[in-house]
Amino acid sequence: MNVGALLTKAARSFGERLAISHGADRWTYAAFNARVNRLAGGFTALGAARHDTIALLMYNCPQMLEAMFAAFKAGCGVVPINFRLHPDEFAYIIDHSEAKIVVASAEFGDQLKSIASRISGVSHIVIANGDCNAGCLEYESLLSSHIDQFDDATVAPDDLAWLFYTSGTTGRPKGAMLTHRNLLAMSMSFYADMCPDFGPDDVTLHVAPLSHGSGLYALPNVGKAAANIFLESRSFEPSTVLKAIEKYRVTNMFAAPTIVQRMVDSAQVNRYDLSSLKALIYGGAPMLVDNLTRAMEEFGDCLVQLYGQGETPMTITYLPHQDHVLGGSDAQTKRLGSVGIPRTNVEVAVVDKDDRELVAGQMGEIVTRSDVVMKGYWRDAESSGDALKNGWLHTGDVGYRDEDGYLFLVERSKDLIISGGENIYPREVEEVLIQHPGVREVAVIGVPDAEWGEAVKAVVAPNGDAKVTETELIEFCRDRIASYKKPKSVEFINELPKNNYGKILKRDLRTQFALK
Repeated sequence: MNVGALLTKAARSFGERLAISHGADRWTYAAFNARVNRLAGGFTALGAARHDTIALLMYNCPQMLEAMFAAFKAGCGVVPINFRLHPDEFAYIIDHSEAKIVVASAEFGDQLKSIASRISGVSHIVIANGDCNAGCLEYESLLSSHIDQFDDATVAPDDLAWLFYTSGTTGRPKGAMLTHRNLLAMSMSFYADMCPDFGPDDVTLHVAPLSHGSGLYALPNVGKAAANIFLESRSFEPSTVLKAIEKYRVTNMFAAPTIVQRMVDSAQVNRYDLSSLKALIYGGAPMLVDNLTRAMEEFGDCLVQLYGQGETPMTITYLPHQDHVLGGSDAQTKRLGSVGIPRTNVEVAVVDKDDRELVAGQMGEIVTRSDVVMKGYWRDAESSGDALKNGWLHTGDVGYRDEDGYLFLVERSKDLIISGGENIYPREVEEVLIQHPGVREVAVIGVPDAEWGEAVKAVVAPNGDAKVTETELIEFCRDRIASYKKPKSVEFINELPKNNYGKILKRDLRTQFALK
């Protein structure tokens, strides 16, 4: 089935339900579907056909969700781009993805014009929410020139639906090919695990980028005719989000741990009624146990953790509501540091370097297989073969399972620190440092060391005006973990660098502090 049919069917059965709320704009599912159909007709009229790709360079807004579903309905693959990237990165992704059409927020018009010679394969640029440059098309004009009816394109299950470009932690980003089969399986897994009683009365708030988690989870939300709330502000302010949860009676939202932490730290967190929340879904980066505990104290039993990758979107394991227990047994408390159990219809294993499955407690690479795993990397057969060896997606993450099947994610393999022949997993050190009252955020990295090969360095964002010293933090670790794991040095900065999805950019920290 074409994943765009999720909207077609929702509009047929729940046409008068609220689909979109954005400031003064409110669209029912019937109106939302009609606009998407007109846009799909517009894409087709511009020459887009099955197997073509359409790039989206947009801030979070209803038009981005419309463009996604219009591309699906037209049988095209959508290429959502992180709007915080550099124009050089825009150019690479648009060119590499072979996009025929680019739909962009007006603010990116000049940047697209500056890279025009590098995206010569693009036949049309459509500008939304603002004035067009010469040579571009205006979004609403494209809609108004087509009719409300559109027959969803017939697609094969393995046709490209979403081309997800990785964050590019090493070299150029790779495009993970997510098919209609992948996205439908992801949506079914959402219903099974994250929100089992989800339906038309639910309300989702889009705070995270639609180019990533919030956009992916928009699919099951639309499939059940839930309301989609978009904030008018483009910058994240905890008080604005908390106010919106109360105002719209939000039942579910996806957020990176950084966003959850900022909401918890907000002086406004107790001013608003948040009781409507049924699922505050967090993932995309590690949530340290101390931060998770504080979130549980503030938000109650609505938290659900997911672990996934762009190559298997949002769907490897999850830590369900019932495993978020405060003051529980030792086993329950330990589970708060895990990424949970395998998702419905998903296989997960931990293997050694020869792909032999390891027993509980043994550390190895996490691999997975399911209908959610990508088809491969776009125009990159070699990387596809490396990632999809022996029928399993090799995540590059290091972890272990306990006797009860809970998966503990220790670190990305590239973040492992080897000092004097000892393996040191940064998260273990980070879990200790975050317990210090003077530490708000922390990242632990390895830096070159003439004697030991690598040395452990902690990069710390202090908590408010706290006066904490390097010696104090090193001694704090000495009392809690093996001496060889403690930081050899500590750097203090105001904010840790993060990408658009809230992940701390350890690559940037290694570059910044490697020679210090």
